This record gives sequence, C-alpha cells and structure tokens, in this order.
Amino acid sequence: MKIAVTGKGGSGKTTVAAGLALLSSQEGKSVIAVDCDPDISLGFALGFPHPEKITPISEMKELIAERTESDLDRPGGYFKLNPRVEDIPAKFCPEHKNIRLIVMGKVNKAGGGCLCPENTFIKSLISHLVVNRKEIVILDMVAGTEHLGRGTANSVDAFLIVVEPTLLGINTGLNIKTLAGDLGIKRVFFIANKINSQKDIDFIKDNLKEDLTGLIYFNQNIQDSRGKFVFDEKLKDGFRDIYERLDKDSASLFKA
Repeated sequence: MKIAVTGKGGSGKTTVAAGLALLSSQEGKSVIAVDCDPDISLGFALGFPHPEKITPISEMKELIAERTESDLDRPGGYFKLNPRVEDIPAKFCPEHKNIRLIVMGKVNKAGGGCLCPENTFIKSLISHLVVNRKEIVILDMVAGTEHLGRGTANSVDAFLIVVEPTLLGINTGLNIKTLAGDLGIKRVFFIANKINSQKDIDFIKDNLKEDLTGLIYFNQNIQDSRGKFVFDEKLKDGFRDIYERLDKDSASLFKA
C-alpha cells in the first residue's frame, strides 16, 4: 500500500503523513516513511532520535556519482538513467519503532526539475519504493506532484491532499488535484485539517466542493509538542476514521 500526502505548505501534510505512519506501525506493519519536502521535518514529527543528523539522499554525492556513473568533477556529462537503488533503504536509512525513514533532501541546482544525477537518483528511488516494495510506503510530498513520474504515479494507491479552512489552502488543494489528474492519478482524496468548529467544516465543503475523506481537528497536544506527533484518543479516532473511509472505498487499499 502506497500513499502520497501533499498540500499547501503549513496545511499540516507532515502531521497527516506522520499520523498515518505511526498508526500503521502501532498495528504491527512495516512502514517506509519518505520525506520529499526540502524542509525536512518528518523525522522530527515521527520522533526519530537526532533527526537533524540524518544525511539526506541528495547530499550523498559520492554514492549518487557511483550509482549513476557520473563524474563529480565534470557536471553536465553523461550519466546512467536507471541507477541501482534497491539496497538504499536498508543500508543508508535509519529505522525507529518499525518505521524506516528516507530523507530525500533538496537538489541545490537551478531548476528543480532538471535532468541531473541527483534528481534522477531520487526519482529512481521513489519509483522503486512505490512500485516494488512490499512495505507500507507513505510519502510526505511538496505541494504538488514534483517527485512522481507518470509511471510511478499510476502505482500510488492513494493521493491525499490536505486542506485547511482558508481559501489559499483550498485553492492550492484544487490545483494539486488538477496536477494529479494530468499524471493519471485517479485515487485522489481530500483531508480537512486544523478544524476547530462546524463553521470550519462548512467553509471547506462550500468552497472545495469535493467529498472529504477525513477530518483532523486542531490538537493542543501536537501544538504543545512543537511539531512532534503525539497521539491521543480523539486524534487516533480521526486517523482510524480516515483508514476506514479509504478502506470502504477500496476493500484492499490498506491490506498490506
């Protein structure tokens, strides 16, 4: 089962990704959590020890050069487009409480969509995770579909768009849905986050005009923990409800 979580920056997509990963882990499932956001905050949200010390994949220059057969001293030359990546999670990515964390990092080049060894390696790794791995894979994405190629996108079981009760958040979510459609992603779901009242729910429904798969209410415990995900019963119920709704839509979606 493979899930991509996206939304406007600050919408709470990392919170949703962390909650889904932790709930799956607590149910005894093996999880690969993938931080595709340059802000690199998923490890902290998941409670990994010293997440700031994790080396992002994009900064493993010698490894990327070796696998892509590129030359670090001569950028812009020929390189391999299908590097070997299947051993990366076990060899280079930490594991904590049944969750293996992969931090992709930022490619520091002009034009983030450039065809360069770093981007090629990252996209090959994401493709491998989504298409070939048997674990539950949860990707914390940037606001869009940047890391998903057409072939990879078709293998995503659920594309979750997190929206908050603001017009900017809703409009960004709708734009992301359009991008997802352009890639052929059909299983798109909206999650409403930072809900404080029925007015927030009504506002999102009136402006989004899409079905909501789940509601995540504002949680003071997460606020007090400064971003680290902390389950309480109400929050856990909200995430279980998301699982059940997705499972109802497709009986096999969450069967690992």
